[in-house]
Amino acid sequence: MEWETVIGLETHAQLLTKSKIFSNSSAQFGAAPNTQANEVDMALPGSLPVLNRGAVECAIKLGLALGGHIAPRSVFARKNYFYPDLPKNYQISQFEIPVVQGGSLRFFVNEQEKTINLTRAHLEEDAGKSLHEHFTGPHGESSTGIDLNRAGTPLLEIVSEPEMRSAEEAVAYARTLHGLVMWLGICDGNMQEGSFRCDANVSIRPKGQAEFGTRCEIKNINSFRFLERAIQYEIRRQTELIEDGGKVVQETRLYDADRDETRSMRTKEDADDYRYFPDPDLPPLFIAPEWIEHIKSGMPELPASIRARFEADLGLTGYDAAQLTLERAHAAYFEETAQALPREHAKLAANWVLGELSANLNRDAITIDQSPIRPAALAALILRIIDGTISNKIARDVFAAMWAGENGGTPDAIIEAKGLKQISDTGAISSMVDKVLEANPAIVEEYRAGKQKAFNSLVGQVMKAAKGKANPKQVNDLLKEKLG
Repeated sequence: MEWETVIGLETHAQLLTKSKIFSNSSAQFGAAPNTQANEVDMALPGSLPVLNRGAVECAIKLGLALGGHIAPRSVFARKNYFYPDLPKNYQISQFEIPVVQGGSLRFFVNEQEKTINLTRAHLEEDAGKSLHEHFTGPHGESSTGIDLNRAGTPLLEIVSEPEMRSAEEAVAYARTLHGLVMWLGICDGNMQEGSFRCDANVSIRPKGQAEFGTRCEIKNINSFRFLERAIQYEIRRQTELIEDGGKVVQETRLYDADRDETRSMRTKEDADDYRYFPDPDLPPLFIAPEWIEHIKSGMPELPASIRARFEADLGLTGYDAAQLTLERAHAAYFEETAQALPREHAKLAANWVLGELSANLNRDAITIDQSPIRPAALAALILRIIDGTISNKIARDVFAAMWAGENGGTPDAIIEAKGLKQISDTGAISSMVDKVLEANPAIVEEYRAGKQKAFNSLVGQVMKAAKGKANPKQVNDLLKEKLG
């Protein structure tokens, strides 16, 4: 049996507001337990929620960026369930009429463009946090502590359609959405602090079957690597279970990173189990067209618009343009670099930003704003490749020296100090080629017998003789000429 995977993601983005969604308590992360929870967060009798206008504006921004419908009237509902860190025994969320309906997200997977449709994005409050370690009861027994600092923190839950077909697609979707919420300034994207976390709904079905299989939901995954591994494990688990004659049970599961496995947490509830009903303490939310237009006028240029510019004005591929616009700072860095170069070399600038620069940022675990090489310096290095002063290979050595801050971090000073100028003298290169051909008659015969690898070997030997400084194009041209 050939199986098809079906994946949908529910993503919780914590909104960048100073206070909580229904109270004036601070939403700042990292305070001492229970120091940022007031009577509304703790559900004391007589306390009433008041909606945070800033949270609504965040939702509108995302809806506009995704091309969704901003509901002129939406309703808050009570989602009823008991959990120790949920004092009210219900969560204020949205059910029948969310603030954002529909929309779509475009991204690339292995250079193939993919579009995933969204079901909705709705506002809700977060619950508190149960702490299971380092707590003991009066008799020394293991206990659980409750921290209500997170209770009432504003969340925007973004729900995709079940249109992803692999763990790789799910990660690419999540990365793109993660970049978008940070681009818009509505979420800081800090996954370690829980500001951006995903629930993955995973099922399998026989390939070609229209009906969905039984799904399991993997909760609160807070890294892209864990998201991919959790989905891959769950696909294997469900496949093996069905092929062994068992049945998948609809349930909520947790991913254990130490064991690299998912495990059962509780039976999965359906909407009916939560007994949704409109919250009587909160009136409907009305969003006027003028409010939407006001927010739209203050939004930054969106990734889709910049991608289109990069493709049309700079001749980049859709894939390169998409990779460069995953983060706002990366797009700005590349654009500043490209503006200092002739238009026809924008692709070379993209290669350096996506390649050498990104590799060094990842290695040192720093952001592009912290890069020791600024756009003007990178452009100056690329210009030396363009004018033939250095080769691409030597440029990587110069880049490393610039990153380390040698010779003031300027490419010209480093090239001069290290004697790295490319040899472009035809006579000098011709002499080196003659010596290599004379010393390697067997490899010459292999090339003339049709073995292309032999030619590459000769190129390598000439470059070695030139200590990597010979102009590669001239080396290739002269070798071909002398080999007939």
